[in-house]
Amino acid sequence: MKSFAHLIVGAGIIGLTTAFELTRRGVDPRQIALIDPAPASGATNVAGGMLAPAAEVQYRQEPLYPLMLESAALYPALIADLPDAEVGYRTESTFVVAADRADATHLRELTEHQHAHGMDVDRLTLRQARAQEPGLSPQLAGVVEIPGDHQVNPRMFAAALLRELQSRGVTLVREKAHALRWEGDRCVGVDTLRGDTVYVCNGLGASALGLPLNLRPVRGDMLRLAGRMPVGRVVRAFVEDRPVYIIPRTDGTIAVGATSREDARVRPAVDGVYTLLRDAIRVVPAIEDCELVEALVGNRPGTPDDLPYLGLRGENLVVSTGYFRHGILLAALGARVGADLGLERETAVDISACDPARHEL
Repeated sequence: MKSFAHLIVGAGIIGLTTAFELTRRGVDPRQIALIDPAPASGATNVAGGMLAPAAEVQYRQEPLYPLMLESAALYPALIADLPDAEVGYRTESTFVVAADRADATHLRELTEHQHAHGMDVDRLTLRQARAQEPGLSPQLAGVVEIPGDHQVNPRMFAAALLRELQSRGVTLVREKAHALRWEGDRCVGVDTLRGDTVYVCNGLGASALGLPLNLRPVRGDMLRLAGRMPVGRVVRAFVEDRPVYIIPRTDGTIAVGATSREDARVRPAVDGVYTLLRDAIRVVPAIEDCELVEALVGNRPGTPDDLPYLGLRGENLVVSTGYFRHGILLAALGARVGADLGLERETAVDISACDPARHEL
């Protein structure tokens, strides 16, 4: 029976960054194993990749705000430690725009909420915004700029992490994890693999391991387009109170997303695709001239309060899942906390709101 010091279930963005953080801390890569039948896939493959701690704020999720800000601040150093890797990291500011007067009221209220929590958000006139981004519609009703909201390409980032981990000697087990093995309050492995410390980072699949986590799939439709770049930065918008984003990427594609639905349709939804295109064209008319590369749907792992499950279970099981819409943004922090817990069994980050046991019956 093979044994590892660190056994990580899930090789999406959370598992990959956790493994990478362990190697950054000096852990021998040969003592790390990743278990996943399809690494760098799942929700990671469909994510927008916006590192947007300000634009992503949601009312009644205040405990998450400092974690989002801290995670975004960790990204430059994380990416710098990936030698010669192209990950689609871009640091242009983000524009958030309003399509009509009602949307402008929403945007103003959101800006006031962001300011109240110390976030850097600047109001612009439409003329100022269009001077920087002529592709914006001249009919918009409001614009703000968020200097600290950036982006990474999730597919490129995950692929770079996977290549680097394998080159360093991390073991990749291309199998599905079925069950955790316990001896008293200590998790001693997964299936036929033993582990001194076990990390559950496999999104929705965590529930299938027998953990009492309240996870649900929240589907999101997203589009990938190609053509002349209509904007040079992330543009987020409210269109009749519907959110939409437009992400120009370094690989020459444009991501447009994303819907949020909890229904039985497992493929891209027609109404979702139609609405995304219609709203994106209203905000950036030149989108109409692009080519449709693909329509995608991903399953985000949601929790009842939409905060992640992050913390210890038992003596040595690190739970890191349930990141909902914030998986890419929070990956740097999740990796840091996961490594803290796995190595020192404590962390300086306040993760009390993310207690994995908070929804147990």
